[in-house]
Amino acid sequence: MKILVTGGTGFIGSHTVIELIQSGYDPVIVDNLSNSNISVLDGIREISGKVPNFYEIDCRNREALRQVFEIEKPEAVIHFAAFKAVGESVDKPLEYYSNNIGSLAILLEIMAEFDMHNLVFSSSCTVYGQPEQLPVTEESPDKNAASPYGYTKVVCEQMIKDVCHSKVALKSAILRYFNPIGAHPTGIIGELPNGVPNNLVPFITQTAIGKRDTLTVFGTDYSTPDGSCIRDFIHVVDLAKAHLAALEWLMNANTTFEIFNLGQGRGNSVLEVVKAFEALTGEGLNYKIGPRRSGDVEQIWANVDKAERLLGWKTKLGIEEGLRDAWNWEKQLQAKEQIRS
Repeated sequence: MKILVTGGTGFIGSHTVIELIQSGYDPVIVDNLSNSNISVLDGIREISGKVPNFYEIDCRNREALRQVFEIEKPEAVIHFAAFKAVGESVDKPLEYYSNNIGSLAILLEIMAEFDMHNLVFSSSCTVYGQPEQLPVTEESPDKNAASPYGYTKVVCEQMIKDVCHSKVALKSAILRYFNPIGAHPTGIIGELPNGVPNNLVPFITQTAIGKRDTLTVFGTDYSTPDGSCIRDFIHVVDLAKAHLAALEWLMNANTTFEIFNLGQGRGNSVLEVVKAFEALTGEGLNYKIGPRRSGDVEQIWANVDKAERLLGWKTKLGIEEGLRDAWNWEKQLQAKEQIRS
């Protein structure tokens, strides 16, 4: 069975591609490489023994995407392709609205054109804004998103829901991620953002290895035990496995639209993660306290009972494994760079 994976050379997409291959699926990758690297395909091949068909296109390119459907005839789509940095979205809102919402609209039109009805969508806990009660469930009210990035996910979810309830007969599993961290345990693929990382853990590992001078902790005056933001950190391999579980559930489900929280189900503060990394690796981090970052919520973590009940999925890896694998990945990257130089 062919599965189209948009954004399939990205952090979560590439790990999901490996899970698909190892479970007997035939993933087809579409990615414009705006925040990923073509070398990820070599890593996928090294781990899985297979290189998926790859198309370097932007999902907003209607004709190019239509050609992929004509050639590959996928039976389902896992849609990752989107810009994803909260802080950057505050600075560049129009780019986020154009890319995240525009690409999904075109994808849904082409799926309908080819009579293909199965969509697993990459959403985010940012749709909850700053929740009044924790942990959040899928029934927790959506709040005004704290960033343009979060609002693009709100709009995309509503767009999918509207199409699912129309005559198009779309079926979709909406996966609301919390905070993915880690890397493949082989150290062959991991989080490889272009330029300066926007996420905490790659900034930690790049600071520890000397690529960045200083890690900034954005705000320690929040109403949390140590004053820093609290997040629900989930290992990327666990998250990738959740996509496989959601895909298989969707292909057999009678419902047309369902939302799932994907996290560990507990929160850790930014400072807790910093200290856990130092304790795990023995590396001292050069970090400083900075002002709050626009768009950040104070604290959030997930209730994941629904995913366990319907998908048969739960996390198996903790924050220590996530930090261990991210550090292993960073060290392997540096070793490769030294060999090339």
